Amino acid sequence: MSNIGLEAAEEIIAAAHTRAQAFGKAVSVAVVDAGGFVVAIRRPDGARPLTPDIARAKAYTAAVMQRPGRMLKKWQESQPVFFSQLSQLPGAALPILAAEGSVTIKKDGEIIGGLGIAGGTADEDQKIADDVLESLGYELEFAAWGVSGEPAGKEA
Repeated sequence: MSNIGLEAAEEIIAAAHTRAQAFGKAVSVAVVDAGGFVVAIRRPDGARPLTPDIARAKAYTAAVMQRPGRMLKKWQESQPVFFSQLSQLPGAALPILAAEGSVTIKKDGEIIGGLGIAGGTADEDQKIADDVLESLGYELEFAAWGVSGEPAGKEA
């Protein structure tokens, strides 16, 4: 299994902070490797104090669940007890947070990490994450859980 490195994580973070400026937002950005371990987190001036922790939980979720947070939302809504129990597992480092701004980092068909953005609205966090990963050549399509065939598009 490959993992995202520090240089790539820093590139993603810099691009996310630049993109967030277009929204007039100060967002915290977290990048974790495929196992959910922190590679880098940045909280710029003006970002709310809790946003680094939220960004880290979003990135962790995207990496260890191997799907973007928005793809997990319906599953979480349909089985809230299951999702609350996931966060209680002995090996769970952080809560599982199925939310916008939680995006799995995939390159050449391989999951290499997770990206978490926190500090804007849900839609802004998601847009920043998608725009940055797409502009840097990462893949944004993932197959739906338990479904064979073609990957689901961005709106899945």
